[in-house]
Amino acid sequence: MTPRMDNPSLVVPGALQPLLDLTEVIGKVGVPQTTLDLIRLRVSQINGRGYTFPDDPDQAAKTDPRLRRVADWRTESCFDEAERHALEMAEAVTLMTDPQDMASDEVWEKSAQYYTDEQLGALVMHIGLVNLWNRVNVATRQEDAAWR
Repeated sequence: MTPRMDNPSLVVPGALQPLLDLTEVIGKVGVPQTTLDLIRLRVSQINGRGYTFPDDPDQAAKTDPRLRRVADWRTESCFDEAERHALEMAEAVTLMTDPQDMASDEVWEKSAQYYTDEQLGALVMHIGLVNLWNRVNVATRQEDAAWR
């Protein structure tokens, strides 16, 4: 599919850097990068935003093999409890089936067992930011992104 336009984060003057700055801030509060990556991919899957993974064996070896299993995180044994609860939160916030209670108290409390308030705040902001990127990219029909 042909993109409708260049990526809006590059078209709108000054838009890209604040988004990159927010990403950097989120990455500094102690949530493992692997967890943030799992969330990024799962939210993107839900939103129809595609990623391609490296075919080169050397590059593929550097990619977390669990990424290919993230859609099945509920049944795959390779995810720890903290990751599972972060993924559950990501799905709840992304799907917004009930905007009045999109992240139920139960979902929140499960995540709060593993993450501090600062980390929970970063998780919610990360989920929101990934949703923003996804919606911008899907709406403008951007090509699938290479996973990095």
